[in-house]
Amino acid sequence: MVTWFWQRRRPAERTLKVRSRGDYGDVQRVDFAELAPDIDTFLGQAAYLQLGYFETLSALIAPTPGLGDKESISRAAAAALDKHQSLVALIRDRGDDALEVMLPFREPLDAFRRATHGARPLETMLSVHLTAGMLDDFYLALSASYASTGSRVAAILGRSDNRQALAAILTDAIEADAQWRSLLSLWGRRLVGDTLLIARGALRPHALDAAEEKRVEPVFTQLLAAHARRMSELGLDA
Repeated sequence: MVTWFWQRRRPAERTLKVRSRGDYGDVQRVDFAELAPDIDTFLGQAAYLQLGYFETLSALIAPTPGLGDKESISRAAAAALDKHQSLVALIRDRGDDALEVMLPFREPLDAFRRATHGARPLETMLSVHLTAGMLDDFYLALSASYASTGSRVAAILGRSDNRQALAAILTDAIEADAQWRSLLSLWGRRLVGDTLLIARGALRPHALDAAEEKRVEPVFTQLLAAHARRMSELGLDA
């Protein structure tokens, strides 16, 4: 049985550094030059992911009862759509057809969305909050490999995502009914594997040697640390 590096037992004294907003820390300093995907893969995946988050959030508006919560979800959806449209514009600025660039990733990323779609609206809301956070961080880390185009992508992904409104809805639900705490904690832990596989699959080599694994491990360590922070902010166990 294969043991992924995020499943290994780590020394208790190790401290993980979590980046603050606007500071990409050690993640962005990792050299991805030889491991980063080609530019079309990078842009196509990033753009289609944002479209998927817009679609998922839009579908959550109808089953959400509170008007204020509906409005909060709509703002998060609008932020994802804005990022998607900006990435599409960047692709077109490069002279490429955005639909053709995104199409190869439609099937695998739709499968990822289905795998992380909860049985209840709050589970799906948590999925967006956590998986979008992890993958935005990952694509920000990758962006350093693409010169001026990467800088434009970093600026787009660094915009406000309005997902803190989702966190507020989740926190209110947990405080109103303690049963949500254990259910959402379990769901949040289940999301990690699928999300890291999407990130891992974006790298150029499909099979990394030991040296390459060592180079990318700090990035995934950072992603896990940020995931744990988001879970803690919601009052959930990571």
